[in-house]
Amino acid sequence: MKRLTDHLIVISFDCLSSLDLPLLQSLPNFQRLLHQGALVEKVDTIYPSVTYPCHATIVTGNYPNRHGIINNTLLQPGRVSPDWHWYRSSIKGTTIYDEAKKAGLTTAALLWPVTGKANIDYNLPEIFPNRPWQHQILVSLSCGTPRYQWDLNKRFGYLRKGLNQPELDDFVLESTIHTIKTKKPNLLLVHFTDLDTQRHNHGFSSKEASVAIHRHNDRLGRIIAALKESRIYENSTLVVLGDHSALDENKALHLNVLFRDNGLITTNTRGKISAWKAYCKSCDGSAYIYINDHSKFSKEVFQKVKNILDSLLADPDAGIEKVLTNQEAEAMGADPDCSFMLEAMRGYFFLDDHLGEYMKTITAKDTAADKKYTLACHGYSPKKENYDTIFMASGKGIRQNFRLHSFRLVDEGPTLARLLGVHLGNTDGKVIEDLLTI
Repeated sequence: MKRLTDHLIVISFDCLSSLDLPLLQSLPNFQRLLHQGALVEKVDTIYPSVTYPCHATIVTGNYPNRHGIINNTLLQPGRVSPDWHWYRSSIKGTTIYDEAKKAGLTTAALLWPVTGKANIDYNLPEIFPNRPWQHQILVSLSCGTPRYQWDLNKRFGYLRKGLNQPELDDFVLESTIHTIKTKKPNLLLVHFTDLDTQRHNHGFSSKEASVAIHRHNDRLGRIIAALKESRIYENSTLVVLGDHSALDENKALHLNVLFRDNGLITTNTRGKISAWKAYCKSCDGSAYIYINDHSKFSKEVFQKVKNILDSLLADPDAGIEKVLTNQEAEAMGADPDCSFMLEAMRGYFFLDDHLGEYMKTITAKDTAADKKYTLACHGYSPKKENYDTIFMASGKGIRQNFRLHSFRLVDEGPTLARLLGVHLGNTDGKVIEDLLTI
C-alpha cells in the first residue's frame, strides 16, 4: 500500500470540543491549519467517552468492547486510587504504532495513553506512581525508552511540577520539539491534557479553559515551526484532534452507598470494603454496574440491583437518565461483562465512594480540596447533544480547504493508518478517503 506521507504527527488536545471551533478559527495557528487542510466539524466519540478508551480507539479503529480498554481505571473495589490501563498489553489486537514499526518506520510517543512497555522507538508513556514506594521518573523509565526519557528529563525536567498543568504540557511541548528535531519520526503521537484539566477544575466555558486553548494555539505554532526548522514540514502531515468533549456538573452520585445500605457491599470496622456482591464502577458521566459472579445468590443480587435502579430511574431528582442492559451497553461498544450501564443526567456524574450520602453537591471548594470532585467531566453517551469532539489535518496526503460535517472516532485509526501506508485489519472504523489525496 502506497504511503501518502513521510511524517505523521498526531496531536491530541484532550477534551477539545466541536463547540471550541469558533475560538479555534480566531487563533492564528489553528486558523492556518484549518485554511490549509481538512476539518471534520463533529466527531462522534465512544462509550464510555473517557480518555484511555478514546485513545485506544484512535490507534486501533475499534470500540472498547473490541480493543479491551473499557474504562480509564481497573475494577478494584474499595481501592482509593485504582490502577489505570497504563500498559500496551491491555489492548487487544494491533495498533497504528505496531503496524508502523512492522513496516520499518520510526515511531515516537509522548504521554500517549496505554503505551506502557509498548514497542515504540522513543516512548515516554503516560503513567504515574500509584504506590507509596514508587517515584514518577523511575516508573516512567521502566515502562518506556530509558535513555530517551532520561535525556528529556535532563533537558526539560525543570519545567515540570509533578502532574500539575500547564507545566506538564510545557514539558511535553519541549520534548515534542526536541524529538522532531533530533529523531524525525515517521509517526509521532503526542497527548496534551492542559485543557482537560482546566475544564475539570473550573468548568467547560471557564476563563481558565479559554486560556488553555490559547496556550494550545501557541504550542501548535511551536510544533509547526519545529517541523519547518527540521526541513520535514513539506513531507509531513499534521493532525490535531480531540478525544471527547465535557459537560458541566455539580452533583456527584454514589451508587455504592445504596449497595452498602442494601447489603450488597460489606465493610470492615474501618469502613473498608471486605466483600461485594454488586459494585458501581464510575466512568464519570456514566457508570458500569458489576455483579460478582462468584456469589451463590447472583440471580437474587441481579434482581435486587435492578429494583434499586428502577427506583432511581423513576425518581426525577435521582440524576439517572438511562439504565442500559448488558446487551444495550455492548451494542454501544462498552464493556460486555457489565450487568448494567448507567447514564447520568446533565449536571450529574458518578463516583465509586461507598460511604456517606447517595448524592453530594459539588462546589469550587470541593474541587480545590479533593481532586475526585470536578466542575465538568466526560464519560457521557456520544448521543448527548452538543457533545462532539473535532478533527483537523493539514499537509501531505490531506485535501486542502476541505470540510466534512461528521465522522466517528473509530474512523480516525484506519484513516491515519492509510496515510502511513499500513493497515489495521478488520476494524469497526473505516478509511475516510474523502479527506485524503489518494
